[in-house]
Amino acid sequence: MRATPIRELLGSAFEVALRGRSVRGWVWGEGPVVYLVHGWGGSLEQLTPLVAPLLDRGLQVVAFDGLGHGRSDPGVHGSGSSDAVELGRSLDAVAARFGPARAVVAHSMGALSALLAIRDGWVAAERLVLIAPPSGIPDLLVRVRGELGLGARTTRRLVERVRLRTGYAPDDLDLVTIATSLERRDRPELLVVHDLLDREVPHEPSARLVHSWPGAELLSTAGLGHRRVLADAAVGGAVARFVDRLPLEASLHGDDRPQPWPDLVAADRSATGAGARAGAA
Repeated sequence: MRATPIRELLGSAFEVALRGRSVRGWVWGEGPVVYLVHGWGGSLEQLTPLVAPLLDRGLQVVAFDGLGHGRSDPGVHGSGSSDAVELGRSLDAVAARFGPARAVVAHSMGALSALLAIRDGWVAAERLVLIAPPSGIPDLLVRVRGELGLGARTTRRLVERVRLRTGYAPDDLDLVTIATSLERRDRPELLVVHDLLDREVPHEPSARLVHSWPGAELLSTAGLGHRRVLADAAVGGAVARFVDRLPLEASLHGDDRPQPWPDLVAADRSATGAGARAGAA
């Protein structure tokens, strides 16, 4: 299923200002507001498969390109350069135009941006949907350090660069840390959607996040990966039901107990693939 071109959805373009720069987006429908937040290097067009199911529920859908993305202006650090905090402030600027949210639906690194915006009072939301969220900046730095073989001195410089750029220490940019720091009155109802076979962002931290968040729900898919999960009709329907305050069907893999399953599948595929190749030969 491909993303629907935004003009085919009969919406209206809008533009808001953020520190002298323009954040551009589209709005559809009328009713309680739902904000769609793309991930790092993404755009609002990736999220258009979610628009129609939300419109069918009588909701107003607002999607935007964060600074440095899509049709919006370059951010503070220039074209093609942005971060989770700047994306969160882009959401803040859009929410100042359209008001408090019934829900924020965020993909990938946009999940960190959305949670920061809620925790720091930039955006008020009743419900929050995080799709394929990363665990946060600390785990990303660990991965970068391992992949690039960075020494302690270079790592310290990288940590300081994150702090200077974003205004936050890297350890503060962690989903579970942010979640546990939320006041109970500020904590939205949470749904996390994550594919068990996501190769870009592991599924297990999403299970940890759900366990740290009282009443949160985890909807696990299998075989949709990191981006195709956005275009899946069943996922779109589940997100719309959750935003509309309706119960979800139980997920086949609704907690962290099946975590060994992806490895078993990979091993099984390897074995069956070898057998298939041998049979074909």
